[in-house]
Amino acid sequence: MLPGVAELPEPEVDWYPDWLSAATAVDMLERLREEVVWKQDSIGTPGGVKLLPRLTAWQGEPGAVYVYSGIRNDPLPWSSTVRMLKDLAEETTGARFNSVLLNRYRSGNDSMGWHADREPELGATPVIASVSLGATRRFDLRHNQTGVVRAFELTSGSLLVMRGSTQAQWRHRVPKAPAVQGERINLTFRWVSSQ
Repeated sequence: MLPGVAELPEPEVDWYPDWLSAATAVDMLERLREEVVWKQDSIGTPGGVKLLPRLTAWQGEPGAVYVYSGIRNDPLPWSSTVRMLKDLAEETTGARFNSVLLNRYRSGNDSMGWHADREPELGATPVIASVSLGATRRFDLRHNQTGVVRAFELTSGSLLVMRGSTQAQWRHRVPKAPAVQGERINLTFRWVSSQ
């Protein structure tokens, strides 16, 4: 580093762009389309109640209840494909997960706005393992203090693991990408403490 030049912050992430083979990723995507009970929640905004711009599902162990943006998620049981991906993610990360939020982006018009996963039931330094299947989408991380942005192209079969102070010091999003026609399913495995 040059004298007098501040080192730019970096999020605590592990990145596995080829975590699953292309064929396995396609197979998993097809299975999840069929196995998962998808819903479209709504959220209160300053402009009124709006539908979330994506479909979601919540699975996990009994008692792994998760509340975000005023939406209470009571877990449905693990589907077979989700459980398989959970076991693989635990093996790779060395962490344990008791729940997963699934997001289904039907096209590039579906998105996720800036946020951090800082709910109390996740703990101070959560490990969140994000598995992507389907269309490639950009994932941005923005540092709270400096505004520095780190971007990843989340390809099908990739795994991005956020650790340590990432949720406390960074926000993340999946921006709209109108040119993307394909569908993407994302699974974010996490450990939720019982309330």
